Amino acid sequence: MSLSLTILLLAVLDLAYANGANDNFKGVATLFGSGTAHFRGAVTWATVTTLAGSLTAVVLAEKLLRSFSGRGLVDDSLVTSGEYVAAVAAGAGLTVLIATRCGTPISTTHSLVGALVGSGWAAGSAINLTKLGNSFLVPLLISPLLAIAATCVLYPLLKFLRGWLGVTETTCLCVGAEVIECVPARLGDAVALQRVEQLTVSIGQTVTCRRRYEGRVLGFEALAVLDVLHYLSAGVVSFARGLNDTPKIAALLLLLPQLGRLSSTATVGGLMAVGGVLSVRRIADTMSRKITPMNRGQGFTANLITGVIVVGASWLGMPVSTTHVSCGSLFGIGAVTRRGRWDMIGKILAAWVTTLPLGALLGAACYSAFRGL
Repeated sequence: MSLSLTILLLAVLDLAYANGANDNFKGVATLFGSGTAHFRGAVTWATVTTLAGSLTAVVLAEKLLRSFSGRGLVDDSLVTSGEYVAAVAAGAGLTVLIATRCGTPISTTHSLVGALVGSGWAAGSAINLTKLGNSFLVPLLISPLLAIAATCVLYPLLKFLRGWLGVTETTCLCVGAEVIECVPARLGDAVALQRVEQLTVSIGQTVTCRRRYEGRVLGFEALAVLDVLHYLSAGVVSFARGLNDTPKIAALLLLLPQLGRLSSTATVGGLMAVGGVLSVRRIADTMSRKITPMNRGQGFTANLITGVIVVGASWLGMPVSTTHVSCGSLFGIGAVTRRGRWDMIGKILAAWVTTLPLGALLGAACYSAFRGL
């Protein structure tokens, strides 16, 4: 294997690891943030379902594999250049690793698009601005707006349906796993906190307030039904992320025919899983705790919207960002409940704006460095 192809392989593996570290938790952030699952359980569920999506991408995501080879966006001669493709992978990977280190969820798709353009510019290629806009930028811009709008519409409808079914929301005062008192949620958090101050418990124990649902749906406990649906929706989001993200990265390995499409996709999916287990904690804290507080119903709604949009986009071959869609759904929850933490949301939006130009800059720098080897 030549030096350029060796660098290409290492760069793609780095990008796959970075993608897992920044993106793996996005499908299960609401499970952890709403208290439905512990951190380790959420990570395990995300990893298993994402890997399943990655392997499914072998047969269902041929269009995305072609799109992210760069063909039609830059000169065709570059698509078969090891230096160019390695620079794209390295530029995008460095961008995602920097964001992960800062605990900021960004789009691997945006990073890749930026690196494709920046590396092409450094190579002296013309950039097909029409394809850049129609095939990449328009879906990336529309998808989070669609997620916010859909969440703002769907959550009130689901909340109404819950009330119509006779399922009530309460704030439970708990010590460990034991519920010691329930306060109707309509009375507000102030009443719950007042009751906390009046309760006496044994030394070393802390009273916590937890939101929960009470009632039955078709003979089943409403809370149990909701938790099952929440896990399923989180699995769908993670599966969709693997389905949508894996071919974008595996496309960069098309210059290594000895790997084959199956081996390339499986390798990328495996490295995504490793990164998602070992380096996910900072992104997990941001997504689960720092955007908006959420209860289980709100988390389920956000995941349902994200899963529908990302699966639909994967089926149509549209390169939407799971990050933008999942964060957009959480932004929508924060807007509806009026509990969104807009300082953090502002920081995330600022990172999104700088992702593409940073990817372009690093891609151009990597291409210049690799060409000199």
